[in-house]
Amino acid sequence: MSTFVEPGPARVWESSIATRLVLGLTGLALLAAFYPGLVEMVKTWSDVEEYSYGYFIPLIVGFLIWQRSDRLRELEPKGSWWGVACIGLAALLCVAGRLSLVRVLLQYGFVLGLVGISLATIGRAGTRILLIPLGMLLLMVPLPSFLMASISEQLQLISSWLGVSLIQMCDISVYREGNVIDLGSVKLQVAEACSGLRYLFPLLALGLIAAYFFRAPLWKRIVLFVSALPLTVLVNSARIGLIGVTVEYWGPSMAEGLIHQFEGWFMFMICLALLFLEMVLLSRIGPSRAPFRSVFAIDFPERHHVRTLIHRPSPTRPMQAALALALIVAIGSTLMPGRTGAGPVRESFDVFPSSLPFGWSGVRSRLDRDSLKTLQLDDYMLSDFSEGEGPPLNFYVAYYASQTGSDKASHSPKTCIPGGGWTITDAKETKVVLGTGVEQNVNRVIIERGDSRDLVYYWFKQRGRWVTNEWAVKWYIFLDSIRMGRSDGALVRLVAAVPRGVPIETIDERLQGFMRIAVPELAHFVPD
Repeated sequence: MSTFVEPGPARVWESSIATRLVLGLTGLALLAAFYPGLVEMVKTWSDVEEYSYGYFIPLIVGFLIWQRSDRLRELEPKGSWWGVACIGLAALLCVAGRLSLVRVLLQYGFVLGLVGISLATIGRAGTRILLIPLGMLLLMVPLPSFLMASISEQLQLISSWLGVSLIQMCDISVYREGNVIDLGSVKLQVAEACSGLRYLFPLLALGLIAAYFFRAPLWKRIVLFVSALPLTVLVNSARIGLIGVTVEYWGPSMAEGLIHQFEGWFMFMICLALLFLEMVLLSRIGPSRAPFRSVFAIDFPERHHVRTLIHRPSPTRPMQAALALALIVAIGSTLMPGRTGAGPVRESFDVFPSSLPFGWSGVRSRLDRDSLKTLQLDDYMLSDFSEGEGPPLNFYVAYYASQTGSDKASHSPKTCIPGGGWTITDAKETKVVLGTGVEQNVNRVIIERGDSRDLVYYWFKQRGRWVTNEWAVKWYIFLDSIRMGRSDGALVRLVAAVPRGVPIETIDERLQGFMRIAVPELAHFVPD
């Protein structure tokens, strides 16, 4: 005869006062250590509309952690020494970020430090439960400016092409050159603000959150998250097409002011509706079909049973070591001497000579306001130089006193050229011989648009170096910021038209002849 044995009280673990104190002090120490990077991050949320959603990410992550608090209480907190290792790696990023003034290193280091706190406090099993919420913190970190510019340019081109296709479907005559849409009576410039990034990053965040709550097979969750990119491009293209159609029938005012802003808000709401519709459709695909209400639900932590045995253990050794290491990093970061990253004293391009030897004379031009806002440069020169009866050469130098900020980056011509409607037909490195007999590598690019063909030389003059690779530029900025406390530099570009019937080798010789005259003059304006 079997006997019934009443189960004993359930065990749960909660933080003791000492554990909470250690946890709080460790978090404060990380905040102090990474403070400059966090300030820069919050500033980007305020200044860059694409990242304005960043304010909500910490709140959402906090809710998701609280939502899983009941599962965490069921695990005995076995702190892992991997947490101390993560904080140690975060400390290296902190030192590198403070010395190089590359704030994104501080921002990613802070996220890594929070993962380290989790591992040191609740161990690997507990951190595995919080892996997705902690991963969401990466969404609040702004991308480096050069990646942002590259992605924006590509999305602009795709959105422009699809938008023009929609306008043509409405039987409207339209012509596109890169990101410029010509309706005949008016030209529309698909600027960075219309690239789709304004929708993409918030929609990626919402897609990840929706996939987290979506009770469906993993492949459906991945599809839901990944679909944010094509969904953004399609809806943004529809917005551009709608602007083109409304401008054609009701005038240029439809592409300006409040109406333009309302169209952007309306299209974002359409993105949300389509994301919701996609979830409904995915829930009805495959053998595991279920009503939408059962596959998408927000759970809340369960309360303790009456017969619950609560344990409040003392801080683990990994926690204590994590606190000690975080305090060392915070004190060291605070005492580290500040750096500005500014370049040395130089002359302004305003005094660059308009007359050069061998009869070369230049006519200065100015960039428009939108270009200046996009480029965020500190000084520049844009001149057309000619000698005798020959066609002018365009000479452009964009100077940055510091290239470590989130909005400071030389825009590579390879990224910007397609936006003007030009097609790159040939690109390679070539050697040129300067007047001193020294050989230097430059990028040599042939571009075409309609019947026009241009030859482009460009390189990056970076603290005594001639660099042709955009990624090498970033690496040298990082190294020189640490070694020299400098990150100044410039993009130098020469453009010459290639007339019909003129051998391109002749234009090469002309460009290189001008370089031998003009490049020595740059020493006063772009210091080594």
